[in-house]
Amino acid sequence: MLRMELQQAESGVSAGAGGVADAVADADAMMMVVSAAPPHSHHAAHPPPSAPLAVYERVARMASANAVVVFSASGCCMCHVVKRLLLGLGVGPTVYELDQMMAAAGPGGGGREIQAALAQLLPPGQPPVPVVFVGGRLLGGVEKVMACHINGTLVPLLKQAGALWL
Repeated sequence: MLRMELQQAESGVSAGAGGVADAVADADAMMMVVSAAPPHSHHAAHPPPSAPLAVYERVARMASANAVVVFSASGCCMCHVVKRLLLGLGVGPTVYELDQMMAAAGPGGGGREIQAALAQLLPPGQPPVPVVFVGGRLLGGVEKVMACHINGTLVPLLKQAGALWL
């Protein structure tokens, strides 16, 4: 089964040292990892019936296959914003257009199940797309990506994941 867990910052940066290293450590501590245990929930210890275990495993494989992965919908304006931001930074993310996956696979296709699984990984009330993974770890949706960009932690995270070299 899969679970989300908060990654602890593994840097030796002391508290109050400031700078980009602290910001990266703080952002890294907030990133979530998809791993092999059930989602934490006070309601149930099992994955929701709408997103069986195989779908979580598929999402984990897709998310860890490349440095930056974006689950998107082709007509979503916020998805467009995230993709343009990443491209503008010089990152070529792997993009999975879930609506196109649904259309290609027909009813019961993979896109709908993947979107349901992703919704379980995000905090309640978040839009189901875009969902961004950096270095195989869940960064979050548009709000988290923009917050990291604004506070200066996005580029260091992308460098750490091997998506940027400069």
